[in-house]
Amino acid sequence: MLPMVTEFMNYGQQTVRAARYIGQGFMITLSHANRLPVTIQYPYEKLITSERFRGRIHFEFDKCIACEVCVRVCPIDLPVVDWKLETDIRKKRLLNYSIDFGICIFCGNCVEYCPTNCLSMTEEYELSTYDRHELNYNQIALGRLPMSVIEDYTIRTILNLPEIKT
Repeated sequence: MLPMVTEFMNYGQQTVRAARYIGQGFMITLSHANRLPVTIQYPYEKLITSERFRGRIHFEFDKCIACEVCVRVCPIDLPVVDWKLETDIRKKRLLNYSIDFGICIFCGNCVEYCPTNCLSMTEEYELSTYDRHELNYNQIALGRLPMSVIEDYTIRTILNLPEIKT
């Protein structure tokens, strides 16, 4: 009879312990129910990118001296620089500059090592196209400044969302 009583007490202790664990898990679940949602409705809401975000590269044609440092520091030799040597002034004249963003790994080496600061990273990250050949940007497309997410009136940014009152 004594072993049966100890088994019953042991069973009771295990039941209480299991109920305590279930209660702790339920309290954690309830604490998460009060939080704001993390998911955003992408085309209509956009996240503000961080200050050091490495997006599409912006190129200033007038500042470039065709030194090809960007090509040498690129891990995949991506920027295509076409230039012509002007013999009368003994300088290179830039003819064409292009980057294929389908291949670019956005490491930022070209921007960091450019001696004239003609390259810079923008906050633009929407580069999707139906044809991969459209990702090959020439100096005209690279010179286009992107519209800031904050200034776009058609987009509701996370900073402009109405606050949920608790």
